[in-house]
Amino acid sequence: MIGACEQDPEHGRAFRKLFPQRCTGPATGRSGQDRQIRTGQPTPLFEEARVTIPNLISIARLLAVPVMIWALIGGNWPLAFATFVIAGISDAVDGAIARHFDQQSTLGLYLDPLADKALLSTVFIGLGLLGRLPDWLVIAVVSRDVLIVAAFLLAYVMGLPMTVRPLFVSKATTAAQIVLAAVVLGESAFGLSLGYGTDLLVGATLILTVASAAAYLTDWLRHMASPDEAEPKDDGTP
Repeated sequence: MIGACEQDPEHGRAFRKLFPQRCTGPATGRSGQDRQIRTGQPTPLFEEARVTIPNLISIARLLAVPVMIWALIGGNWPLAFATFVIAGISDAVDGAIARHFDQQSTLGLYLDPLADKALLSTVFIGLGLLGRLPDWLVIAVVSRDVLIVAAFLLAYVMGLPMTVRPLFVSKATTAAQIVLAAVVLGESAFGLSLGYGTDLLVGATLILTVASAAAYLTDWLRHMASPDEAEPKDDGTP
């Protein structure tokens, strides 16, 4: 625990406030020896635990997952489409509230993408099982999300947590996945067909999914090799 307090002076102060009896050493910067793998290092979540309105909206989006599963299993395409559209609008709303009303929080930094991934993965798996999307695309989309989450968790367990900073290619991937899911759900709900347009969306989504997975893997390897210097670059707007 002393090492955890010493390893990061900023997080160490927060850790002392929570567990003063476990921190006996002074807060110092990391030296060469301090770069060794340590478990139990505090993460930014220790610094801020407040729940904001955007956080509650993200939680509501998580609660939409079982509704989506029920709608897909029951073949209620209008409900599935409506749920997905409302969830998408809520995603835009919570981001706007966070930016314009000073409601940004560390919890939201983790909760918002978690809600997005949970809903998107549910939709893609459901559409794949129902034969509305190719199996290989579903496997690529879900595998990418699982690998990203596993990489962040592994870095955390090893005492080298990564800052969540979405890359531009990742944002483009999420946008493509949302558009594709909305189009397929809309086609099923209203009996429409975009033909080759949907095929082009499928191809673009696959390319972006693979590209973003490679980008995250590169950043993760760079971070694990040199955690003090390597941080993911944010090429887009927060």
